[in-house]
Amino acid sequence: MKGKPMIRRRDFLGLSALAAFGLVMAGCDSDSGSKVDTSKARNGAMDSFGVGDTFKATTPLSFTFLFSDQPTYPYKKDWLLFTKMASDNNVTLQPTIVPSSDYEQKRSLLISSGSAPEIIAKTYPGQESAYVSSGAVLPVSDYVDLMPHYQAKIKKWKLEPEIAGLTQEDGKYYVLPGLHEELWPDYTLAFRTDVLEKEGIAEPKSWDEFREVLRKLKKSHPDVVPFSDRFNGNSVLNIAGTAFGTVAGWGLVDGLTFDDGKKQFAFGSASSQFKDLVTYFNSLVSEGLMDPESFTQTDDSAIQKFTSGKSFVISANSQNIITYRTSMEQSLGKGNFAVRKITVPGGPAGDLIGGSRLENGIMLNSSVKDKDSFVALMQYIDWLFYSDAGQEFSKWGVQGTTYTKEGSKRVLAKDINFQGLNPAGTKDLRVDYGFSGGNFSYGGTTDLLQSTFNDEELAFQKAMKSKTPKPVAPPVPFSDTDREQATLVLTPLKDHVKQNTLKFITGQRPLSEFDAYVKELDSKGMGKYVDLANKAYKAYADKK
Repeated sequence: MKGKPMIRRRDFLGLSALAAFGLVMAGCDSDSGSKVDTSKARNGAMDSFGVGDTFKATTPLSFTFLFSDQPTYPYKKDWLLFTKMASDNNVTLQPTIVPSSDYEQKRSLLISSGSAPEIIAKTYPGQESAYVSSGAVLPVSDYVDLMPHYQAKIKKWKLEPEIAGLTQEDGKYYVLPGLHEELWPDYTLAFRTDVLEKEGIAEPKSWDEFREVLRKLKKSHPDVVPFSDRFNGNSVLNIAGTAFGTVAGWGLVDGLTFDDGKKQFAFGSASSQFKDLVTYFNSLVSEGLMDPESFTQTDDSAIQKFTSGKSFVISANSQNIITYRTSMEQSLGKGNFAVRKITVPGGPAGDLIGGSRLENGIMLNSSVKDKDSFVALMQYIDWLFYSDAGQEFSKWGVQGTTYTKEGSKRVLAKDINFQGLNPAGTKDLRVDYGFSGGNFSYGGTTDLLQSTFNDEELAFQKAMKSKTPKPVAPPVPFSDTDREQATLVLTPLKDHVKQNTLKFITGQRPLSEFDAYVKELDSKGMGKYVDLANKAYKAYADKK
């Protein structure tokens, strides 16, 4: 199951706050500031390595790897993924296995103790910031000249603004992100479309239309609360926040919004746009159109209401739709329902979608710069994570064994299944072979990304292309001292925002007190936090 959508810009202030202090004095004693003399670290490296070349070490190499283990497809050392790397790339990976549920905490502990593996997987852009000041992770931007596929994709796909967002105060970046050719919108709202069709109601294209649809459903089904959401409302608030010109839910992250006209940041949750957002959702709740439990109930509870016919709308991604239908076949009976994702509604700020083309990627332990095989390591990473061939291998496996090609279309082998693409298959691409797993398979061309989509999801993605991507905000590269101060201030700020978002929407606090709420944010250090952010941004902009 996928996690949150790709919404992160500088999320270290929230997700990595627990690590920020312990790591300042931690673990890695090597000087990450001195660059590697790559002419003396070429053991196993290819003399000529460019775009289109497959990496194969000239001597057998072994690298350690931090592996996030998923219970749905647990690690197996004899996966074809690993045996083919050993034979075709001459590389053996020695994994440190960590349960996915404990991954972020364990990663922090390993890095702070100086015992992290060389390759540190499953790191979202922003999470690396807590580890920079200790010198524990490598400033990878110093060595991207060794990575021709990575550089070529950034240039071809015009990813320079997103990559600039990784910049730390020293002008370098410390994470190699997954790179997507295009935005990948997935999370939206799912409707019981059979109910809409029966009532003659068109799918909504805007948030105003969404409310009108809920009103019509409420009128025809007075005993039903049409919208009962999951994810504690974080998904719907995220996508609606973008359309209203603010940040909320999963999109709250660092709380900042950028005014391109003024060239400065503000705290989004204190804005008039945010007031409009909570006012809108308050109207849904107060009119009996949205279940107030949407923000507190478990996912299972929300799903049960939807799949049993007690509600008609719920947040979803493409994988959720499959799960809903499976449950509804049991509860309502096959052929007695229809469920589909709708395109994300537009709002006052425009027909916008948020997100990033950067996905989770890898950090490198700064100790790798002392390896005589350092250049080979960078070449291997470049091939595996950024070449077309490496990405296809990580996702689909071995042509002729796990899949074949019919023209440009990839087709699973007859005995292999993956997410319902080949239900007759008795083996699973992830469980039995190790491919399409979250440690290796991310990023790539839109063609590769969509190669496992069904026709319905392809149609959704096509429809979403009519939306306008939200502009990428510039980086906020805090100094170590300012980052620490910002973390201390932001934590209570975000807590207050979340508490009062719920109160305003559910009516526990009257909207007439919004100005008082903003003053409360001021008293908790909002002004100081925004000043720190603008100071960091100005310092960055002045260096350009």
